[in-house]
Amino acid sequence: MNKHTYIGSYLNSNGREQLIKVKAYDIAEAKRNLRQRGILALNLKIAENDVKLHASIPQIKFNFEKCPGVKDKALFANKLAALVGAGVPIVRSLDLITKQQRQALFKRALQKVSTEVNQGSSLADSLRLWPQVFDPLMITMVEAGEAGGVLEEVLRRLAKLLENNAKLQNQIRGALSYPLTVLLIAVLVFLGMTILLIPTFAEIFKELGAELPAFTILMLNLSAILRSPLIILLGAMLIFIYWLIRKTYRGKEGRLKIDGLLLKLPVFGDLIEKTDTAQFCRTFSSLSRAGVPILMSLKIVADSVGNKVLANAVVASRLEVQEGGSLSQALGRQRLFPAMALSLIAIGEETGQMDVMLSKIADFYEDEIAVAIKTITTMLEPAMIVIVGSIVGSILLAMYLPMFSVFNKIG
Repeated sequence: MNKHTYIGSYLNSNGREQLIKVKAYDIAEAKRNLRQRGILALNLKIAENDVKLHASIPQIKFNFEKCPGVKDKALFANKLAALVGAGVPIVRSLDLITKQQRQALFKRALQKVSTEVNQGSSLADSLRLWPQVFDPLMITMVEAGEAGGVLEEVLRRLAKLLENNAKLQNQIRGALSYPLTVLLIAVLVFLGMTILLIPTFAEIFKELGAELPAFTILMLNLSAILRSPLIILLGAMLIFIYWLIRKTYRGKEGRLKIDGLLLKLPVFGDLIEKTDTAQFCRTFSSLSRAGVPILMSLKIVADSVGNKVLANAVVASRLEVQEGGSLSQALGRQRLFPAMALSLIAIGEETGQMDVMLSKIADFYEDEIAVAIKTITTMLEPAMIVIVGSIVGSILLAMYLPMFSVFNKIG
């Protein structure tokens, strides 16, 4: 097995980022070698030439295993913190958690991590070997906890952070699930009645010699389209449009444009901004308390922010901070973050209590999000009733209007 060349960066004594290269058999060994030299590497990855050489060998992988969610990671961090706090060795702690783990991928990852730690690797380096399970935020906080000798405290903060993120996601999903479910049921009812009921009633009215009104004829034409091969073409077009949007969103420029449009949406744009601001502040606060340098923290936070426009604003602000600028002023120049958040960040910079202020900002906006979600839910419920009523009413109207013509003939 040949050694690979790994390229990364680190912060020098002046706080500036510098590139570094190291040869090693794997990334864990590269990290260990650098740590022995007193260097904490950022974004260490295999060199491009090595990647091309590795990629030249065709590899086909099929992975249908479920990746652990935020709740699973929070539970893992909580369990590990409790065991470490009780004085149980890391390897023994990992073995105990592995036995309780039911997810195949997570279980296998923990087994390998335990083996690596037992062989002398640090916990952070061992976690780094499983990027599909452990994200950069988790790895960096564990690394900071190990370096500062406060792993238990950092793990508890990490668990709390992940729990808050999961709670925030569940609030948004819960608010949207009800109206989307009602809308889906309403559409299915509309399609069922249009395709099955309306043609049956039309035949009855035709036998009775009733003159069909314009609205009923319109609904009959719609029913004919829905029962014709054209519906297959329409379905294929919708699937293609969905695929095109997904493909565009995966691209750098496409995602930037779509995320920019999402921020401009009425009501929902404001909710997205508040959600990402809360997540930015909560994550940044946790990293700062763990002793992670500000430049590294900003890089990790930029990767964790969901909206690409806001993520780019954090990246641009990081460059200004790297040049010696103020974080609050750098973020303010991006004109994307709320004024109140910027004011409290500025106070945090002046008082040296950045982590405390960031935590307060996160608390404030999480409360704001809860209120906004409640407001949106309150607005959507009557809107859904009106939409469902309109759909059912249009079907009933199309079926009952011809009856007046029948009654006139009878009369």
